[in-house]
Amino acid sequence: MKYNQLGDSDLQVSEICLGTMTYGDRNIREEAKKLLDYAVSRGVNFIDTSETYPFPNPTQTLGLTEEYIGQWLIHQQRDRLIISTKIAGVSPKLTWIRNGKNRIDRKNVTEAVEGSLKRLQTDYIDLYQIHWPDRYVPLFGEGDYDPSKERATVAIAEQLEVFRDLIKAGKIRYLGVSNETSWGVCEFCQVARQFDLPKIISIQNGFSLLNRLFQVNLAEACRFNRVGLLAYNPLAFGFLTGKYLAEIPHNSRLDSDFFQSLYSRFDRHNIQEATKNYAELAQKYGMTPASLALAYVRTRWFVSSTIIGATGIEQLQENLNSTAITLDESILEEIDTIHRRYPHPIA
Repeated sequence: MKYNQLGDSDLQVSEICLGTMTYGDRNIREEAKKLLDYAVSRGVNFIDTSETYPFPNPTQTLGLTEEYIGQWLIHQQRDRLIISTKIAGVSPKLTWIRNGKNRIDRKNVTEAVEGSLKRLQTDYIDLYQIHWPDRYVPLFGEGDYDPSKERATVAIAEQLEVFRDLIKAGKIRYLGVSNETSWGVCEFCQVARQFDLPKIISIQNGFSLLNRLFQVNLAEACRFNRVGLLAYNPLAFGFLTGKYLAEIPHNSRLDSDFFQSLYSRFDRHNIQEATKNYAELAQKYGMTPASLALAYVRTRWFVSSTIIGATGIEQLQENLNSTAITLDESILEEIDTIHRRYPHPIA
């Protein structure tokens, strides 16, 4: 397992980060413990969660993911692990989170941090992330930016002042963003410099063989602001495992109302065609489709860590084994050929 510096912080994160979105929903506590133990035994030191997890069925189980991690964390050597969690952005429809009135303001951030600390049973959070922006941005395949949807927002300086105070209090160490844009990254960094406030060190955005939009413009913004990418959804909702080439299996990730709705926003034909081509390429070089997809993400210079989720040890083992794979230039050229034919079908 390799370790990378995260942004311009002193955090050295494993090249694979363990995602935990299913803990408390598809994974009971004992299963979560086994997954955490196995990941750490393989060299993973970076664990990502959120106050919004588990997802997509959190109404009855909200907070269980952090609780499961906390019940495991108290038996670990805390200073050897990097724990990241997130606060929900504006989401009036998510009434189960602070009655749908959550904003990135002092009241909500303070309440969210205290809740996460309690559930995680820790004194501090290594990386605290804004799960999605306080301001309007198109999210999760929503489409083009629409100025008519702009809304009143908490000023970025005001947001950073709250995080500054929490850092001074020792409750969080570093700040990151998620589902953010190039403008957002640059503005957060510029405001931090202008007013001597905490600078973001990371961005957690989707990146995969089926969604390479990050490298179009966000890569430049992050490079010059020293912000590392935590790449989520590297298997593109599981498509890049090849298991959805025929039909969506019962009880799989996509077999839910939320993900079916999300899937409907994307280019289904090109998703299937691109996935088929990548699966054939993986077979040609003697690897699984998932291993090819994960190995590709690791080759990108802007990726600090790749977030993988798994509901079972066998799946987690395969994902972690991908760190032993090196893609040579010929494979990368073939990947680019497929990409030019089917660019960004999930974006």
